[in-house]
Amino acid sequence: MTDSAANRIQRFALVLPSHPMFPVEGLFFRNSSLRTAHFEQLQPICPVCADPTNQFEARLCIESVGAESDQHIVEGILRCTHSTCLSEFPIIDGIPIIHPQLRTYVTDNFFHIHARQDLTAVTESILGDCCSQGSPLDVTRQHLSCYAWDHYADRDSAEVDTNLGILPGSVSRLLHQGLQADASLDNGPLLDIGCGVGRTTFELASQTQELVLGIDIHFAMLQVAALALRTGVVRYPRRRVGLVYDRREFQIEFPNMDQVDFWACDVTALPFSSGLFGQCTAMNVLDSVASPYAFLNSLMRVMKLGGSALIGSPYDWTASVTPVEAWLGGHSQRGPQRGESSVHVRQLLTPGMHSHAIAGLEIVGELEKAPWTLRLHDRSTMSYQVHLINLRKNGKLN
Repeated sequence: MTDSAANRIQRFALVLPSHPMFPVEGLFFRNSSLRTAHFEQLQPICPVCADPTNQFEARLCIESVGAESDQHIVEGILRCTHSTCLSEFPIIDGIPIIHPQLRTYVTDNFFHIHARQDLTAVTESILGDCCSQGSPLDVTRQHLSCYAWDHYADRDSAEVDTNLGILPGSVSRLLHQGLQADASLDNGPLLDIGCGVGRTTFELASQTQELVLGIDIHFAMLQVAALALRTGVVRYPRRRVGLVYDRREFQIEFPNMDQVDFWACDVTALPFSSGLFGQCTAMNVLDSVASPYAFLNSLMRVMKLGGSALIGSPYDWTASVTPVEAWLGGHSQRGPQRGESSVHVRQLLTPGMHSHAIAGLEIVGELEKAPWTLRLHDRSTMSYQVHLINLRKNGKLN
């Protein structure tokens, strides 16, 4: 997820390649996908060339395919088509990684990218005991347990009621509660920012005939989402307590899953042309990125004129994720906003209310406190009150 809400727990073209499966003319890539329709319609641009100092957009092309499975490119390489750049971006486990600082991203996520997926639950539990609390394996398993349970446990026939007083699907209910104020999802492709393990992306696709793209920065979560998309199987470690986990694996199906894809992207440097998406959602992302202000500007840029967006945040600021200087509220309680994040964000999104207000965006609806509850383990939950805001891009300058 960007850094997704998972961080709360831890705190064109010049030359196209020749390939027998990918004829140059028309950019039609037969019998393949990350998905073909998404790649052709969204036409991702190089995030390196998209640096503000450059005055051009360079398209990405599929340079090579290393492995395919049932109409999905599982491994491959995307390449920038600009002759002075030619940056390459890998496709791993069906997930294209389109990040402006690829070397840093791969270094930071090497554990997730290189982690084995073929171990039995018993072997994984032994490794978990050996690595102990706070290890990369332990942190990853906690993240996956927390978010995959919320996203999918309502589809798990083996799910056991642990009398915690909460039901899975909190994030889906949060999404639908926010979308009630703007029910139009048929204005071009949809972008689900901070999609995590993918349920919100599938929910959006079930309500539209448009293409839906889920993006996140948390590779392990995207692996869960991509596996569900490719095979219809959700698999994750469900935490009971401490280092004790149960492997959960079950079938899921949602309407229009063929309209969905998942990519790894930096939400502050979205690799898309301006004005591309008719609807954007960003649930619990604003307080989980290095620069919330850059994120809001990036979001505004990729929205169509007249397009809408739903953003939601509990403002659970953490300095290890977002530098204090970049927080929108959450500090300086002696100032005019008294440290209130909702006031600060509202002013940034209201023309004339802030010297750095986001030009072109206006608030068309909001809900100050919407419940979002996560399960940590059999005896613990974490509850938030999320500020939901519906936005529209009006094209006016402040």
